[in-house]
Amino acid sequence: MEELADPALGSVRVFLKADDNKARKLRYNLGAARVLTFGGAYSGHIRAVAAAGLRHGFETIGVIRGEECLPLNPSLAYAAACGMRLVYLDRATYRRKHEPEVIAALRERFGEVTILPEGGSNAAAVRGCAELPADIAVPYDVVCCPVGTGGTLAGISAGLPPGRRAIGFAALKGGAFLAGEVTRLQREAYGRAWHNWSLELGYHFGGYARTTPALDAFVARHPVERVYVAKMLYGIVDLARRGILAPGTRVVAVVTGQPSIPVVPGGAPTGFDSAEPR
Repeated sequence: MEELADPALGSVRVFLKADDNKARKLRYNLGAARVLTFGGAYSGHIRAVAAAGLRHGFETIGVIRGEECLPLNPSLAYAAACGMRLVYLDRATYRRKHEPEVIAALRERFGEVTILPEGGSNAAAVRGCAELPADIAVPYDVVCCPVGTGGTLAGISAGLPPGRRAIGFAALKGGAFLAGEVTRLQREAYGRAWHNWSLELGYHFGGYARTTPALDAFVARHPVERVYVAKMLYGIVDLARRGILAPGTRVVAVVTGQPSIPVVPGGAPTGFDSAEPR
């Protein structure tokens, strides 16, 4: 793992763990002959499900938020090339995608399907993400991750050894509801909830996929994917600067995809471009 180099960290050390949380979420969700799931036009979850379908030989249907726009953007073009059938819901209906009437209409249209939620966060996904802490190869005190739907944080928390804690950084404005989602997902997966995690709500920079000059300047120094990863790393550095992360704390930051950012002298650069949006 690489170590983040930033003077504002002081003696706090931050190790970057490139980890495909989308694959972890899908690990225990696969096995059906036909899978239907939801996502936006640039959804990493849509791409992951499409790729899994191609690799493992099951049919995939992607229900995309909004109207079809041709030519397809690279994300949807990739999903289509993997064999995913793309269908579209207007934004008003998409907001109701979890309601029984909408689900019933989709089942009537597509027949027998396994339906995965947007972002892939369900009880099976939590169990997959709970395996992440066991793969951390350095001593640590805290594991941090970006939060979009809560599944990754729920799983990491459940998989932590005693004495460790997790911090999630919400990527969207108004993310207080995510605390309830993390607890709900843990209870669905394990019948209990953990109290070894917390959720930071102050690093959304205006909302999902929004940015500010401060975040832009941070990404100029540390060129990472900015929808999720940059907000998390900015938050970690700020918590260290403010002393909320105590001096000497060892942090593992979960990064989806391969980052390409400055490392502590003596570390090896990755040679990869910025990670894709999650």
